[in-house]
Formats: sequence, structure tokens, C-alpha cells
Amino acid sequence: MKVPFSWLKQYVDIDVTAQELEDKLFGCGFEVEELIDLGGEISKVVVGVVTECVPQEGTHLHICKVDCGEYGHDIQISTGASNVYAGMHTAAALDGSTLPGGVKIKAKPLMGVESNGMLCSGEELGLNEDLYPGAEVYGLLDLPKDTVPGTPIQQVVGLDDYIFDISITANRADCQSVLGIAREVAAVLNKPLKMPATDYTVSDYVDSRLSISVEAEDLCPRYIGHYVRNITPGESPRWMRRQLALCGLRSISNVVDITNYVMLEIGQPMHAFDMDALESCQILVRRAKDGEKITTLDEKEFTLTPNNLVICDGSKPVALAGVMGGLNSEIKDTTTQLLFESAKFARDNIRKTARGLGQNTDASSHYEKGISEYTTELGMARALHLIQELGCGEVTSTHFDCSAGAPREGKRFTAKVSGINAILGITVPTDVILDILNRLQFEVKLEADGDTMQVVAPRWREDIEVGEPDLAEEVIREYGYEHIVPTFLKAATVTTGGLTAEQKAQAKAKRTMCAQGFYEAETLAFYADADLDMLHIAADAPERKVIRILNPISSHLTIMRPLLAPSLLNVVVDNLRKGNAEGRLFEMSNIYIPKQLPVTELPEERLHLGFAAWGSEEDFFAVKGAVESFGAAFGVELTVERATDVAWLHPGIAAYILCKGERVGVFGKLANDVTSELKLPKDSRANLNIYLGEIDWVAFHALVPAAIHYQPIPEFAPVQRDLALVAPESMECGTLVTEMQRACKQLTKVELFDIYRGEKLGADKKSMAFSLSFQPADKPLTPDEIDRFVKKILGNLKFKLGIEIRE
Repeated sequence: MKVPFSWLKQYVDIDVTAQELEDKLFGCGFEVEELIDLGGEISKVVVGVVTECVPQEGTHLHICKVDCGEYGHDIQISTGASNVYAGMHTAAALDGSTLPGGVKIKAKPLMGVESNGMLCSGEELGLNEDLYPGAEVYGLLDLPKDTVPGTPIQQVVGLDDYIFDISITANRADCQSVLGIAREVAAVLNKPLKMPATDYTVSDYVDSRLSISVEAEDLCPRYIGHYVRNITPGESPRWMRRQLALCGLRSISNVVDITNYVMLEIGQPMHAFDMDALESCQILVRRAKDGEKITTLDEKEFTLTPNNLVICDGSKPVALAGVMGGLNSEIKDTTTQLLFESAKFARDNIRKTARGLGQNTDASSHYEKGISEYTTELGMARALHLIQELGCGEVTSTHFDCSAGAPREGKRFTAKVSGINAILGITVPTDVILDILNRLQFEVKLEADGDTMQVVAPRWREDIEVGEPDLAEEVIREYGYEHIVPTFLKAATVTTGGLTAEQKAQAKAKRTMCAQGFYEAETLAFYADADLDMLHIAADAPERKVIRILNPISSHLTIMRPLLAPSLLNVVVDNLRKGNAEGRLFEMSNIYIPKQLPVTELPEERLHLGFAAWGSEEDFFAVKGAVESFGAAFGVELTVERATDVAWLHPGIAAYILCKGERVGVFGKLANDVTSELKLPKDSRANLNIYLGEIDWVAFHALVPAAIHYQPIPEFAPVQRDLALVAPESMECGTLVTEMQRACKQLTKVELFDIYRGEKLGADKKSMAFSLSFQPADKPLTPDEIDRFVKKILGNLKFKLGIEIRE
């Protein structure tokens, strides 16, 4: 928000420089993004009086003698401006001067005649007609004859001013105006605040035809309307046009300028309806009908829904509430009577309407932060005062004030001085606290105990809600944050620093995944029901018991996630759409499990490790190897068992992850029906392999030994043997591995390296080839011992599973 320094001075006797005020505003919590010096780019440009003006023969130039006061009384400057004349007071840019945009002026010959500078137009000084009359005239800037030669041009044309560009946070809606900032300036400088004039008189005229009613009081808790007639449209006075221009607005007409001026000065968006253009004098504030249309002042047509609030003339919308007026009620040069509107609209509704329709305006930005009912009243009074001050209309007695019943006083609460000091952690003297609150226009009464205060907040401070904490914030930003003394929290302890055991374990888990070729991803903790639908999760599945967001920022972010799988799948799909045909990702984040629904207490936040792998080279065993390596890094063996009941995984290519016999996760290939529904380019579907997995970190880490014990490197080399076994097609690899390990304690490692199917094996048969490693403990193993181990393994497989060696 842009606030001119000169405008602030109308309300507060400021006795500090703009730079000093900038520091003070920073100190009390306002971010001044930029302090703009209006004339900062201009130097050595002064008032010059043309004492002699002679045409240069054979050219369009005039050779002028210019009196620039202390800079010289007889400076020769050539100009091609057609409106130059002897006796003219104008802007003279002297040798070595600079103009807006970094333009530098140097003395040099023009058409063979020495010119020691340049005479300037208003445009060359960065002026327009609103900032200075005559600035847009073609030719030189013609200044008043009482201007003194040599005076810096900034002082003459009003460029000796500063603009504060202030970022207003959402909680300080009361400061989104010049008056709002002036209140803060008055408080920080301990100066009285001079309020703008709001007095006006009304005529006896009453228009009985006019009526105003509010149907949607939940979206419009306050609506004030006032009828003004005998309008005389015309140009606004110079002071108003200048103030608007400094804030970036062009003057349109006196009536329209008043509405813009009140929005900037008071912070109340206003609207004026041309009563002659309305079909009816029955104004109704209601929700739009589904499919109803409106064309706004910028000639854009919108189709509305019941979520949008409109102002109607009894039948059709004439304004999109809080956003923009309708083209059918626009103020014109022929307007003779109008209805001034000043209202308070629900900020969430205006935000949704403006963003949903892509129609963000100055008015909607004010309403999105919030407008107090006090501001609504003050804005109307100020607008009616300006109508009479500018003499552009008759303020009648026809007035409407529709209210949903909000109290017409500030919030009341009890607070303690000791409570404020306890929050701040320092002792601010009671008299200082009272002084600060009084300067901020709180009504404070200190009770006899010297500690308890009865407080009434200003009506415009709707952000004050929780008593002592809010008051503590007000006190410290005025008292000074430099007074806060750093202290330990009550529960704090002095430690040597470093990571906790849990943090180290999580860091190790991430390093292990990275070592397996996975890149870490970070996704939002929210998604929507559609993401669970994407994985074909049943309606009665436990994963459907989710925590819903009451006020979601998007229709795609409506629930707290119960799984990481949808988040990672969305990332995979996004990569495939962008041409990344292969990759590995993991995420270590919380899922959210409600203890009961509806939610009455905080949910369980449970840490999960999710991972995804995709690409033509990925397969079940490659991902299984990564899982086993992950377990090995923590000193545990992760085994698998077939999983056929996971909705989003292929029933034949999915497995539960077991640690010490307990299920701690699942992984597998994405189910074909899920894959087919993904919105992917056709060229990315060829050889599409997507594998998803998820490990319950809490369950897994509980089974990990507290410390991994050192084991020396074996003294003797392991001995390897290969076995090819014929098994039924339905038999799982893990079943064979388990039985082999049970049969021989000396068997330290079993790896499947080949699967073969063929007619010679018979129907529903397959051959699985394993590499077996035997690790001797205290002596080398002899061939006979190895043969005995293998025979024992084959015997156990034959007896338990009916498995025989392939011949």
C-alpha cells in the first residue's frame, strides 16, 4: 500500500524525516518495502526565467538566455519547444543534471550553437496532469510567474515528497488506509491525531421510492446507503487529484474520485450507483442465482453461482459485491442522482469470489483483509462531507442502515498488567503500559489493586481477540523489542547439542535410500478424496477415516493424508508428463490418523517412509533388493510375503515387508487398472513400470536393535554352490529360502538368480536357480562337508515341500 508522506502530515504533526519515520514504522511492526523519493532521480533542475528568446535562423530552434538565480543569470540554452517565450518561467536542466530514468544532461552544441542545458516539459520530469496542472501540455512546462529563479524544481511541482510502500499483514486490516497508518504514526510519535472532517448537512428531501434490504446477512452484516441528488459531474480539485495520483490512481470525475479517495484515506471501498440507470429503486443484497450473469465496469461478463454475493436493483445484479460495480449502473457525465454504498462484506466470500472469477481489484483486496463496521460508518460520513465540500451534489435525508445486529462498541475484556509482563518475560512499568494503550486509542481503566485493567478495544481493531496476548503484542511493539531479554524456557535444559538418537536414525534412513539411487521428495500433507479414489481404496477401508479441513485453500487439498502413496504417485505422474521416463523417489513424512471422528483431540502423527520407482528397467526384484539393503543398514533382515489384498498394487507382484516376523510395510507394482486410469501421454505408457512402497517407520524402528554390534571380517572365505530347483508355479521364492535356511545353520546367504519355464518342466512348473553361500566359522569347509550341507538342504526341501533338484 502506498502512503504519501505529505498526506500523513495532514493528520499528524510529524517532526521527523521520512527516513526516521521509516525506521519507527519498522520498529512497531510495519514492513516498509520501499521509501520512494519522488524527486530522487532529479538533480540540478531549477526554475529558470527566459529573459531573451531569439529564433535560430534556418532551424526550428530558439536560442534562449535563462536566469537561474544562484546558478547563473545569463545561461544560454537552445530549445525546440514551440511554446517558449520571453518571460516564461520553466524547468531548466543545467549542465550535469539528471532526469527521471537516469537521463543525464550535458552542455553541447545544437545546430552549431552552444547549449548549456535543456528546458523541460512536464513529461520529461515524470509529471502528469493530476500531479501538476499543465504537465501534459505539448511543449515546455509553463510555471507560475511568482516562482523564484534557481529554486529546485521538486519544491515547485510537488516532487519534494516521499511515498511509503508498506506491506500490510492480513491481521492489520485497520491499517490498509492513510488514516490507519496515521493512527500508528501518531502513537509512535506520541502526537495527537487530527481526524478528517466528516460533518455534513442534509436537505429535507426524502425519496419514498427507494428501499434497501439485505437477504444474505451472513455475507453482508452491514450495508449503508445514502441518496444524493442534483449531481453536477466535473473535475476534482487539484489537491484531490494529486493525492490520488501519488497513490497510483488517475482522476476520472469528482463523484468517482470521491469513492476512490475514501478507499485510500479511510480504507472503506465505496460504490456509487447511477439511480437513473436502475430499473427499480428496490436495492436487494442477495446471493446470485445459479447461472446469473453480470457485466462489470471493465466490460467483462461473468457467470455467477450462489457462492457469489450481488447487489440487485430488484431484479438484476448491478454490482458484484466487494469486487466491482456493474456496467449497467456506471456513473456518467449525465448522472443527476446516485446512491452511495458503504458496506461490510464477509472477507472469505469476497476472497473466493475474486479468485474464482479471476477479478482481483483494489476493493476486493481491502475486503479480503477485512473491513470493520466503524470504517463502514466513517467512510460514508467522509464521502458525504466531500460531496458538500466539492459542491457536486445535494445530500438528502434518504438514508438506510441495514445491520445484522453487531454491537456498536469495541470488544471488552479484563486483563492484568502482571499477565502482560509474564507473556513478555520482562517488567514494563504499569504507567508505560497504560500510556501505550491510550496512545493506541484503547479505553483502559486500572482497578484499585493496581494490576487488573478493564479494557475496551477501538472499534476498528477487530484483530484484538484474546486479551492479554494481543495486548502484550501492542505494548512491546511500541515499547521496543530491544527491551526483551533472552531467557530459557521453563522446560529448557542445557545440552551439548547435536542430533538425538531418533534424528540420527532418520538421517541414516535417508542416506541409505539415497545410496540405493532414490532422490528425496517433499510433498504437502494434504490431498483430496480423489487421490484415494485414484488408488481404488474402498469406501469402508481404514484409510478413508480421514481428517477433513474446515476451510481448505483448494479443492485439491481437503483432507490430511492417511498414506504417502497418493502423494508420491502424483509426483511420478508429473515426472512422466514432463518426459522423465525413469526415476526413484522417497519421502519421509507424517501421516495423520484420527483417534476418533469427528475430531475432538489432536490426531496421531505417524512417521512413514514412502518410496517409488519407475522406468523400463525397474522390476519387483530390483525394488526388493533396495528394501533388503535398507534393513541391512539397520542390522535387521527384511523378508517378504505375498500381498494380494492391497487395492492399489498388482496382486501377483506385491509383497508385505516383514521385520522379525511382523509386518512393517508393503511394496509392489502399481495395479494395472490403476495405471490405465492415470492421465499420461500415450508415448509414456510403453513399458510403464511403476512400483510403490511404504514402510511404517515407527513400527520398523521399534524392532531395530539399539546398537549394531561389530562383527569381524570372517577369517575364511565363503564357499558357494548353485542349485536349480523345480517347484510348482504357485510356490513363492521366499518359502524355499526359509526352508533352506532352517535346514542348515552354516548357510549364510541365499540369492535367486534365475527363473526358467519350459515344456520339459511340465505344466504349472518353474525352475528357480539359487546361489548358496556357506560361511565357515573357525576352520575351512571341506568338499565333503559342503556336500553334506547341500544334501541336508535338498532332503528338507523334499520332505517339507516336495521340491526336487532339476536334472
